[in-house]
Amino acid sequence: MSSALPAPSELRRIAITAAAACAPRLVRAFRSTPADLNLTTKRSSHDLVTVHDRATEDELVRLLGEAVPGSRFIGEEGGARGSEPGPGGGPAASSAGPAGPGSDSGQVSGFPADVHRLEWIVDPIDGTANFAHGFAMFSISIAAAVDGEVVAGVVLDPVNGLEFSADEAGAYLNGVRFGAEAASVDATRAVEAVHLADPPAEASMNLVTSYPSAEALELDGPVALERFGRLVDSYATVRRTVSGALELAFTAIGWADVTLGVDTNPWDVGVGQLLVRRAGGQYLALFYDTDGPERRPAHLAPCYVAVAPGRVAPTAVRVLEETVAVRRTAGYRR
Repeated sequence: MSSALPAPSELRRIAITAAAACAPRLVRAFRSTPADLNLTTKRSSHDLVTVHDRATEDELVRLLGEAVPGSRFIGEEGGARGSEPGPGGGPAASSAGPAGPGSDSGQVSGFPADVHRLEWIVDPIDGTANFAHGFAMFSISIAAAVDGEVVAGVVLDPVNGLEFSADEAGAYLNGVRFGAEAASVDATRAVEAVHLADPPAEASMNLVTSYPSAEALELDGPVALERFGRLVDSYATVRRTVSGALELAFTAIGWADVTLGVDTNPWDVGVGQLLVRRAGGQYLALFYDTDGPERRPAHLAPCYVAVAPGRVAPTAVRVLEETVAVRRTAGYRR
């Protein structure tokens, strides 16, 4: 990483500050009436959105952009915003317009133009359906990616006061480090982990997942329910909490043993996958359009199994691999 960019620890601090600034609005709005929330749907009746989703994302973009001028953004509600890479992947002028006075050397508020290598991946309310229905399982999720790799971020649960964050040094809950610093775990190591000795039995573990969603049922048919049944039969408890960022945060710290995700987005897993790896857990990321070891950043993979430190989850891995393999053979891409 260029020394001109803020260090991951500083990006973590910036993300925490921005999330904390937006938290009170969501706490005040929590358990409002549907009219107050201006509740609508996006792609389907299962995909809810409130007036607070876009407003919170806009505020996060403003705060993060002020903290690191020239940043790019990708958000669940607003899509891509900010500066775009120039020809050959280099920095380009900000879409917000000229840098202003004192910027003739390519600097914006003291940061060189290569801050455009920084992209913030933002989910203003991860778990909107929970937020809209008064279920306290939602969060603000902000990941900082440099040159395409997530290096820091925060998952903030504003109602329960849980602040999960990560940087190059480790994973933290409310500022206190937990777990152990872990190097990136590739797909091969994640699969091989099922052979480790003396892990807890799957029958004593709990798994969280949103599979099968309504979309997955339509795509996979009855076999999706059969796969879900295998999970229910194999694990002590299977929960569908529908909040990917918190599911991964809970797995990182060991409150959940396993998370299985299918057809997720970068803003669902950006910080969570980093938390799991920094805490010493395993993160198996799978793509539909390739076989063999995956070489792209893990947060871009639509499918994953995350396992808490010291656990293994062969049944969840098999269910995921079967799901992806069948869809690949059928030509499904996402």
